[in-house]
Amino acid sequence: MRAPRNFRLLAGLGLLLGAGPVVAQLPTELPQGRFLQPTARVGDVVGYELTYRHRPDLEIIFPDSSAEFRPFEFVRKTARPTRTRKGVSLDQTVYYLRTFALDSVQQLRLPVTLLQGTDTLTVAPAEPARLQLLATAPLTLPDGPPALQQSTAPLPVEQQFNYPYWLAAAGLLVLLVAGLALGFGRRLRQRYQLYKLRKNHVYFLAQYARHIERFTLSRSLSNMERAITLWKNYLTGLEDNAINSLTTKEIVAHYQNDLDVSLALRVADRVIYGNQFTDDEVETDDAFARLRTFAERRYALVTASFQQ
Repeated sequence: MRAPRNFRLLAGLGLLLGAGPVVAQLPTELPQGRFLQPTARVGDVVGYELTYRHRPDLEIIFPDSSAEFRPFEFVRKTARPTRTRKGVSLDQTVYYLRTFALDSVQQLRLPVTLLQGTDTLTVAPAEPARLQLLATAPLTLPDGPPALQQSTAPLPVEQQFNYPYWLAAAGLLVLLVAGLALGFGRRLRQRYQLYKLRKNHVYFLAQYARHIERFTLSRSLSNMERAITLWKNYLTGLEDNAINSLTTKEIVAHYQNDLDVSLALRVADRVIYGNQFTDDEVETDDAFARLRTFAERRYALVTASFQQ
């Protein structure tokens, strides 16, 4: 068997430099490579077996996935442990490859690297392994390419829900609502609070006038007590305080001895609790009017504070 060119070059360099020991270390056998099957189709995974018998003292490196496998592509490999018998070591690796080239016959020859101290030596099989490519369709048609037929009629396409556009629209809507809430949220809450205050105030005035009318017609102390209780409850809700649970003296002190509150509640206490009821309607009507006027003043103050 004729030695490869790299063997001859190294041997010549050894003779020129007097490196007789290096030449003595050259291997006596070459690797052997073969495909595990003779034929394959485009894209099929085929096995390429690389075998090398050598002396046990040699350090051998087989190709890895970064080697040149052209025209094949590397898929994976399986390696067997080194086996030594009767002074000969055997290394064997199977590379699983695939090809998408259209050549009818494809070849591959993988080299093996030998380590000798600081030197390396590359040896390859004497002949490349060959793989026959099976054609699944004729490369050329005997009668030439078929005639093309033009068809412009649209085909029915099933409508699908456009999720990206709907999600984008929903995101924009959320951003719009969030922007409106940040920009106009305080104003909207303010208007809603003013609407509630105005509604409660109108309801209070209507109910308060009804209790006064009933008191005027019946002169019943219970109607007067209901009017005073309604007034206290209204101020409790309006100012978020506990006026309805305070005594007359505490209420007067809370409102800093307001004249309307002081006079009106004293008249109401004298009539309700002291049973000092008189037929003079001027005093009781004045008390009711003072309480209504005070409630309207407090309502004006609260609404003004919301509008600031």
